[in-house]
Amino acid sequence: MSHLISIRDLTREEAITILDTAEQMAATQNRGIKKLPTLQGKTVVNLFFEDSTRTRISFETAAKRLSADVINFQARGSSVSKGESLKDTALTLQAMGADAVVVRHSSSGAAHRLAHAGWMNLPVLNAGDGTHQHPTQALLDAMTLRRHYATEGGTPHAGTGLDGARVVIVGDILHSRVARSNVDLLTMLGARVTLVAPPTLLPIGVEAWECETSYDFDDAIASRPDAVMMLRVQRERMSGAGGGFFPSPGAYHFEYGLTPERFARLDPHAVVMHPGPMNRGLEICAEAADSDQSVIVEQVGNGVCIRMAALYLLLASEGQRND
Repeated sequence: MSHLISIRDLTREEAITILDTAEQMAATQNRGIKKLPTLQGKTVVNLFFEDSTRTRISFETAAKRLSADVINFQARGSSVSKGESLKDTALTLQAMGADAVVVRHSSSGAAHRLAHAGWMNLPVLNAGDGTHQHPTQALLDAMTLRRHYATEGGTPHAGTGLDGARVVIVGDILHSRVARSNVDLLTMLGARVTLVAPPTLLPIGVEAWECETSYDFDDAIASRPDAVMMLRVQRERMSGAGGGFFPSPGAYHFEYGLTPERFARLDPHAVVMHPGPMNRGLEICAEAADSDQSVIVEQVGNGVCIRMAALYLLLASEGQRND
């Protein structure tokens, strides 16, 4: 693995290796001193062309826990805002001696372009590109699911996937790189995925995805899923409250929100997930978000471990890996 751009670039074995490595990283985070010397002397650049708090801080924390130096580069207020191209930014980072680049960009394919255009010879980790892919988010979601589905809250056995797990993903599928990445990864790991959304928020060609689709959230809940993942309604990618994608926020919540009534119908073992940030009262009610079945905060913690694993696997020398 020389880059982490898309889930589709991974084999099942490679994906499970990342998950198993993340579990090893998680074990080190229970110590009094969480920092590892693994990437000491390496420099990781967070190159964010889109606003982000959660993902950027997670990558920064992961790199620092591995003792790497971190440079945070945001397009706003930088040379990019003055017209500098992605190519020139890449050449600058290479010249400054960066060892890896974490990139988030509003254009689908930007991370692939950065990795394969020949502008620099550095590992690239995709932190989200347009509506295309967000591989580390899918991996942290899979890590969270493995811990609850395969082991009922324990540490999963190395090499295990999610065979037979039933996952329902609900909401703004059209604009969601999280949904695309999760469908790719969860089905690869053996889960059965159902997408639930109004017709206006399902992308063209979704019937070719390796999952089922439904317009009826209540029917999906009746199938007794092991996990329900609520997606944020990305109103910034729409015009107005719903941009014509749904009649009103209230109507959306009534049909596709995880309301107290729908939450009460979930099996007690089913977990509630959300990639964040949440629109409480729109896609999810407070009762569900704050319940014992919610693993939303756990997802955030697992995100640091997944990103530690990805950085380690991309940057650590073979000698270090075998120690």
